[in-house]
Amino acid sequence: MGCFWPAGILRPPRGRRRGAGWVKHFPTRDLRSGPSFKYLLPMAGESLVLLRHRGRDLSEEDAAFIRGLIARYPDASRRRLSALLCEAWGWRQPNGALSDLLARGLMLALHRAGHIALPPPRSAAINNIVRRRAPAPMLLDTSPVDVPLAELRPLEFLLVRRTPYEALFDSLIHHHHYLGYTRPVGEHLKYLVLGPGGRPLAALAFSSAPRHLGPRDRFIGWSAPARRANIRLVAYNSRYLILPWVHVSHLASHVLARVTRGLSADWQRVYGHPVHFIETFVDPTRFKGTCYRAANWVYMGRTTGRGKDDHTNKPNRPIKDVLGYPLDKRFRELLSRLP
Repeated sequence: MGCFWPAGILRPPRGRRRGAGWVKHFPTRDLRSGPSFKYLLPMAGESLVLLRHRGRDLSEEDAAFIRGLIARYPDASRRRLSALLCEAWGWRQPNGALSDLLARGLMLALHRAGHIALPPPRSAAINNIVRRRAPAPMLLDTSPVDVPLAELRPLEFLLVRRTPYEALFDSLIHHHHYLGYTRPVGEHLKYLVLGPGGRPLAALAFSSAPRHLGPRDRFIGWSAPARRANIRLVAYNSRYLILPWVHVSHLASHVLARVTRGLSADWQRVYGHPVHFIETFVDPTRFKGTCYRAANWVYMGRTTGRGKDDHTNKPNRPIKDVLGYPLDKRFRELLSRLP
């Protein structure tokens, strides 16, 4: 099913998902006969920006194209329209899947600002945070584990996302990690570490990194355009749990080193791209970050305590240490490249 748009609109270059500039493109045949396009260099002095959405400037021509798409498919749902927009503009994730959530958010922002009129939603929005039940506790052997690390080897490392073990992972984090369990947003991986007899010892979660983090950005030294283009190549260690009845010297740093060694390859396999750098936050009022430092993570500075949605410039949450670990010796070069 083809998508058609008026001549001379601005659109992102095909195949660039993040940080892409807008490129002038023109149909080379009549709209009724099917699309064929030429891509020209970006042009200055184009139309007024209507709004900025997730780092992208949206023009009247973009809104006009989307209005034309809605008019061409009057019976399409919002979900279907977002898929059509992704197909037309070439918005795909590195693993080939359509970036439909990105397109849906963009269209909703234009709709709320009055620049387009989306069809009514087909079903009521479900707030999964409200209706999602907390992970149920699991029946586990909680007798103390206090032996030398050598007696636990070989450890088993399981990538558990979308496996039967995922419920166990969620339960362990929810009931034994001081931050509890929250469902990750965006790209993420979950690991369980099992000892002899399949007994759980540890759990780790990695997810998409925050877009703005001063200590990390200064440590990497990348430009704002490079950060926008390559932030997906940075992962965030959002949870790390050694179960409270496990007291094994050097286990925490050993597990951390083992998981990070294979993290980039796992990310490549699941999401179609590697990660070159990982980061984490450590609350200094609770922890010293000893296992991270023992695994050669680098202290990069402290957060401001304001969070990503701050509008007051005043701390509103705990100030945390920021630690990072390069997964490639050329991480600065790789993360500073522009598309």
